[in-house]
Amino acid sequence: MTAVGQATAHESGAAHARGTALYIDDVALPANALHVAVGYAPLAHGELASLELDAVARAPGVVDVVTAADIPGDADIGAVYPGDLLLSASAISFHGQALFAVAAVTHRQAMQAARLADINVSPAEPVLSIADAVKQDATLLPSRDWGVTDVQIESPHVVQGCLHIGGQEHFYLEGQAAYAEPRDDGGVTVHSSTQHPDDVQHQVAGVLALPLHKVDVVCLRMGGGFGGKETQAAPLACLAAWFALRQQRPVKYRMSRADDMIQTGKRHPFEWHYRIGFNDDGVLQHGDIELQANCGHSVDLSSGIVDRALFHATNAYAFEAVRLRAHHRRLNHVSHTAFRGFGGPQGMLGIEAVMDEIAAQTGLDPLEVRKRNLYRTGRDTAPYGQVMEQFSLGDMLKQLEGSCDYQVRQQQIREFNSAHTEFKRGLALTPVQFGISFTTTHLNQAGALVHVFRDGTVQVNHGGTEMGQGLHTKVRQIVATAFGIGVADVLNTPSRTDKVPNASPTAASSGTDMNGFAALNACNKIKDALRKHLAQEHEVVPSQVRFEHGLVLVGDQQFTFAQACDLAHKGRIPLSATGFYATPDIHFDKSRGVGHPFYYFAYGAAASEVVIDCRTGEYRLLRVDVLHDVGNSINPAVDRGQIEGGYIQGLGWLTCEELYWNEQGVLMTDTPANYKIPTADMCPPVFNVDFYQQPNCKNTVHRSKAVGEPPLMLAISAWCALRQACRAAGHRLPYLAAPATPEAVYWAVQEARRP
Repeated sequence: MTAVGQATAHESGAAHARGTALYIDDVALPANALHVAVGYAPLAHGELASLELDAVARAPGVVDVVTAADIPGDADIGAVYPGDLLLSASAISFHGQALFAVAAVTHRQAMQAARLADINVSPAEPVLSIADAVKQDATLLPSRDWGVTDVQIESPHVVQGCLHIGGQEHFYLEGQAAYAEPRDDGGVTVHSSTQHPDDVQHQVAGVLALPLHKVDVVCLRMGGGFGGKETQAAPLACLAAWFALRQQRPVKYRMSRADDMIQTGKRHPFEWHYRIGFNDDGVLQHGDIELQANCGHSVDLSSGIVDRALFHATNAYAFEAVRLRAHHRRLNHVSHTAFRGFGGPQGMLGIEAVMDEIAAQTGLDPLEVRKRNLYRTGRDTAPYGQVMEQFSLGDMLKQLEGSCDYQVRQQQIREFNSAHTEFKRGLALTPVQFGISFTTTHLNQAGALVHVFRDGTVQVNHGGTEMGQGLHTKVRQIVATAFGIGVADVLNTPSRTDKVPNASPTAASSGTDMNGFAALNACNKIKDALRKHLAQEHEVVPSQVRFEHGLVLVGDQQFTFAQACDLAHKGRIPLSATGFYATPDIHFDKSRGVGHPFYYFAYGAAASEVVIDCRTGEYRLLRVDVLHDVGNSINPAVDRGQIEGGYIQGLGWLTCEELYWNEQGVLMTDTPANYKIPTADMCPPVFNVDFYQQPNCKNTVHRSKAVGEPPLMLAISAWCALRQACRAAGHRLPYLAAPATPEAVYWAVQEARRP
């Protein structure tokens, strides 16, 4: 009975469809529960002159009001670097910064009371653009300078320019939420919608001045996270826990959608500056790439995000020499944070734009330019020193080029564009090479706890969290396969810091790689104990004890798995074990930009075809063909869902999701009414997804590959296709902003038509 490799239904899929899956806002609250809201800064920069809260305290239903002065422990909840205050006492760094918090009997009463504060601010001039941050040298961390620092571009041909890349709102269906209950030992249990229970535990303990063993954090599931709940869940958990201990009552803090969008970070906006040389054949030679990242007002996770943008700024392409530079710019925006791809998409988009510009200069097909520049034997070393061990993309591009009829369709598109003036089509096929591992080395570890009961059923707990991506489903399949039992006999229990401590965040696409292997390690310990006991009892060698098809075969005898477990229990054999996994063979020196940061790479390729209306800039996505590398898929259905969903989320980032702050630094795109996420009508009528049939060359769990983040970058092909369609409207390859909104496409068409 091999559960791995089967298209097993998502473990909560039926509950999702029926509406019975529990989230924090679904939990029935005790009668004495309180609700939290915060009052926040009305402008982007300044100094808090006075804060009058008498009206707040007198408001109906209000039980408690707190400010920064009341915090019993550390007010700074920065995950890696300081600078993220739970409540600010003086300096205001962005519109939406929390200044005080109120607890009331109902959610509505808390929200209404928070609006009654008299907030007096001495305003200061905010920094609201990367250009202004560069002028003022507003930076949060030292710049990165990797690769060849004295690169000389002496190629026969050069492309240069700047690409502006917008941010993105996470727009998870379940907003930020936390629920806290005081304990009789002076501690607190926090139920948090978080990708990182360990960080929430540390932040709550720090704010409350408690030791870690007095704080338990539980995460049953999230209604989406995408990176937005890696660090930004902590403030809600801290405030809920703080009020719970102050009032000795259960407390819930759930943000409204508008407050969530105003107060929590986004995908980092970037500027991608480049000067790149290439030869007559369109082959890259030397490059100078400089990234300017809008990090917001504090570091949060920007250090790692900017690093990953640099790692992926050359995507799958080899240079003879390249200089990579990046700057962490401080703006008076909410602190931008992790988002699916973690900087990789921003790095990768720029080099794909360059590929199209090289094609335009040389007259080559853009796909041909891409193929000529892929890593290969002899051109196999990344700018950060890692030597490539697998060259799948050449074969993948060739395979997809054939299966999607790329050449035939390009000819059809040329004929269509010649026959039509108002509508133009574009087709682009782009590759993805995405490094898998946390680039902060110590995060590449995971733990698990497995209990086998006497009836042969199993509970597994691990440090990963479930946000709809199917992690728990895959881990159940791994455990079921290990014991040779059915998936229905395995239960993945809620993530808890009191079961698996010190866990890394569920991020970097490494959830299954690490937690699956940790669970398998625990299973193997139990199997070894069972095998040794049964072999001794029945006088066979341990190798003659096998677990398969729901049975335990002991020499010529057979037992059900339940019988074997019961026999082991009566023989006083442990049926519970912890497991651990640490990713091998990774290291990186960030100061020099040299090392082996990734255990392996996930590969993908996508061909996207679009049609644009040159009169309005409106467009449609007509067809998408994807070939994606998932290694030996643990669950083909889950992987297919991740590929399709990742593509559509990437499409939103690159086409319709536009963030806008006004001249005072106030976020204007703060509701679904003025922030457009991708919807069903944006999905292509033809959407073909296929898996590249090749096991992982590295020893991952069942030789599978990560599939969470890499598919998002497949949507770069749609952005490139839009740019090609704009080019067909005129005489040149125009500049196209990201996101390529209809307005941006319209102006790109006008630029393409200029004499």
